[in-house]
Amino acid sequence: MRDSRVRVLFICSGNSCRSQMAEGLLRTMGKGTVEAYSAGTEPKSVHPLAIQTMRDIDIDISHHRSKAVDEFLEQQFDFVISVCARAAEQCPAWPRGEQIRWHFDDPAETTGSEEQKLAVFRRVRNEIRQRIGLFLLANRIVTSAS
Repeated sequence: MRDSRVRVLFICSGNSCRSQMAEGLLRTMGKGTVEAYSAGTEPKSVHPLAIQTMRDIDIDISHHRSKAVDEFLEQQFDFVISVCARAAEQCPAWPRGEQIRWHFDDPAETTGSEEQKLAVFRRVRNEIRQRIGLFLLANRIVTSAS
């Protein structure tokens, strides 16, 4: 028997930034009511600036690892959320669960100084946090998504 927590899988191409940040944010913002996971269509290692950006808001994703979508194909999810267009194209239909498509810029593609890169990571993190807050409220998963 499955417990009553909502299960959410975030999918991205590399599972190195956006989906990892989304997983960490949802775990925190879901206040114990959500099981959050992430995977990639072409997994790469978790980006150090994603770890640093999340650490800035007291969320530790340093223990996360990049995972392939295949690891989750046999599992049931309530929601499968792609956070980039490439992953949505490569995974057009998930076998089980409501599929949602969000799009966020890929901070890993940012060029420039370390501070410029961090600024983009923080912007994308904040955009994901805002979208997750709306998702939680819209689906009545939590009553306050702060």
